[in-house]
Amino acid sequence: MKILNVYRSAPDESTKKLVEIVSRDRETDSFDLNTATPDYDALVDKIFAADQTICWW
Repeated sequence: MKILNVYRSAPDESTKKLVEIVSRDRETDSFDLNTATPDYDALVDKIFAADQTICWW
């Protein structure tokens, strides 16, 4: 199962720990929305390539 982690802001220690737990023994990818100009086309491609998407605020 491939999981995509989408970050709206920089992850704090709690978020990092939760990501580690839910991603254990799974293929993962990530996307950071906390940039000046996020590549939304790339985000859509990653969403469709993943089995599960988790948004972290």
